[in-house]
Amino acid sequence: MSSLMRLGHDDAMSRSFLLTGLVAVSLPLLPVRAEFRAGVAITDVTPKELPVFVNGSMRSRSVDKVKTPVSARSLAFTDGEETIVLVVVDSCMMPRDLLDKAKAMASEKCGVPTEHILISATHTHTAPSCMGALGTDADPAYVLFLTKRLVDAILAPLEGMKPARVGWGEVDAADYTAVRRWVLRPDRMREDPFGNLTVRANMHAATDWDNAVGKTGPEDPMLSLISVQTADGRPLGLLANFSMHYFGDRDISADYFGLFANELQDRLDPEGESGFVAMMSHGCSGDIWRHDYEKSPDRASNEITIEEYATEMTALALGALEEVTYHVPETIAMSETRMTLDYRLPDRQRLEWARRVVEETGDRPPGNTTEVYAREAVLLDEKKRTEIVVQGLRIGEQIAIATTPNETYAITGLKIKAASPVKRTMVIELANGGDGYIPPPEQHLLGGYNTWPARTAGLEVEAEPKITEAAIALLEEVSGKSRGDRRSDPGPAVSKALEMKPRAYWRLEEFAGPRAIDASPNHLDAIYEPRVLFYLAGPDSERFSRGGVNRAAHFAGDRLEARIPGLGDTYSISLWFWNGMPVSAREETGWIFSRGRDHGRPSEGDHLGIGGTAGNAGGLIFRHGHVESVGHYGIEPSATERWTWHHLAFVRDGETVHVFLDGKHLWVYNGRDQTPPGIDTIYFGGRCDDVNNFEGRLDEIAVFDRALTSEEIEILAGR
Repeated sequence: MSSLMRLGHDDAMSRSFLLTGLVAVSLPLLPVRAEFRAGVAITDVTPKELPVFVNGSMRSRSVDKVKTPVSARSLAFTDGEETIVLVVVDSCMMPRDLLDKAKAMASEKCGVPTEHILISATHTHTAPSCMGALGTDADPAYVLFLTKRLVDAILAPLEGMKPARVGWGEVDAADYTAVRRWVLRPDRMREDPFGNLTVRANMHAATDWDNAVGKTGPEDPMLSLISVQTADGRPLGLLANFSMHYFGDRDISADYFGLFANELQDRLDPEGESGFVAMMSHGCSGDIWRHDYEKSPDRASNEITIEEYATEMTALALGALEEVTYHVPETIAMSETRMTLDYRLPDRQRLEWARRVVEETGDRPPGNTTEVYAREAVLLDEKKRTEIVVQGLRIGEQIAIATTPNETYAITGLKIKAASPVKRTMVIELANGGDGYIPPPEQHLLGGYNTWPARTAGLEVEAEPKITEAAIALLEEVSGKSRGDRRSDPGPAVSKALEMKPRAYWRLEEFAGPRAIDASPNHLDAIYEPRVLFYLAGPDSERFSRGGVNRAAHFAGDRLEARIPGLGDTYSISLWFWNGMPVSAREETGWIFSRGRDHGRPSEGDHLGIGGTAGNAGGLIFRHGHVESVGHYGIEPSATERWTWHHLAFVRDGETVHVFLDGKHLWVYNGRDQTPPGIDTIYFGGRCDDVNNFEGRLDEIAVFDRALTSEEIEILAGR
């Protein structure tokens, strides 16, 4: 039986069950003795009335054709004491009030508490609209239809639950996901819909490499699977989770989420005899898409069809399932918290502007970006704040799920997974509500579509850390264990650096600022200025990180400030840098580090950077001392090519300075000036006067209060 045939078959069974089996549903659903059981179902949520509004675009549109059915796929568990139900719906996003209503109606019929019901959206952009978003309103007829069908979807898997066992699988699917939000050059900033030059980062900004500096964050490449079998080993259900925004399709469609689920069903249960149901939930994907701009700015360069994409993802999942081991969970647990968060409201001037635009628009739908965001400003001002839902659940001792009601950036999912007390944790976004993008606070400073105040991106600046903390706390509650830090262990290069006894060593692996932790025993933590981005890929993971990715910070206009008390005229700096700026962009491409007074004259102290149009473009440049003795010293520009990691070592021994690149000695500077006394502050990612700061990534910064030898520098450079 094909997946599409099975969808209709299961839909009919679901309807029959609800119409004729309500008496049975009202009876106790839990088994008499404690026994882990599971049930699955597919409920058709394809609209019966066409055309229908479809949201996910800036402007309103309606669709009158169905390419593939859209579904609500359900998975239920019980341990004999507690019951939980998970529903994954082919929808762009769903509002909390609609979901609360469906949960309450279903809970009244079956007795499962509403806080034990999780409903999430796949985020397909080709599903009927049940929630107003940007230029598109909710479709009134579909809202009523979907609410009833969600009740069906909650109840259906509770019928005929079977003894079951559960396993966890995962596979690296890095080739199928990438960061779509990139930092723009400071001289290529763009206007927001309100006429202000605020956009330093935006989606798909790297379609022209000359405009872009680098990614704004990391990917989460793992395709995670919760596989459910019957007690005798037959496939029963599968919940997948992946951090990739929608693929993009036409007409009404479940996008790659539905194609992936249907193909898995056809491969694992081709005749439909087991009633196996697969579903793909949405991982943290607010800043993610499938095209890797670091490989090519041309989206068509690695274009595949949506069918090919789903098939290749299915193959990865099937391979991972071969390695899964199964167990019978003794207990399950689930909890939720509700929080009230403020919207970022327009000030009086913007509100007056917005009301004028809305009045001029009249009753017609918004016709352009300005009209869309004017209407959104008025709506946010009317709402003021909202309630959001965060959930955590545990299946046995080995598997957990956390939720956010937002389009969450990949770094947020990685934060939750790293802190989770349960090693195998899945994070599902757009669950139990559709509360828009929640960029980490530092991302708000860079602006862009994901930050423009609207119902799809309107929560307060601190929403992300609040929701992240709530999710981690819920995982602690349901597991009965304290949070940890599951990031990778330091690699051999870290040990070698520490053996050299630096005064301070900042690995720059933080998830957030403002503090950069000193890995040395001296506790000289440094401070990030606000416009720094976190947890991007750093250099040479095998050397710096055991079993994981080495992480780095991206500097997008601001610096890292460090104070080394008593640092004299003999000192060394070792660091790794990754330049994001074209060397033709400005006089100095960017200053990598600077020893000087905050806002002080660059004629004091030591300053080392990358040359630009003023000379030695792409080569290293050095300035020291008073104005009359400023010198520029450089190397061949090809040695510091863009978007490539290099090791830099700077050694000052009194009046003599040595500079090393990638372990090789470049040049020596002998000057009559020494560092003025009392300067114990070093800035990384910029100069002391805050001019032409570095645009790119830095990592593994170590400061020594002695002159390193060339042999030590070769070790630090990995030669």
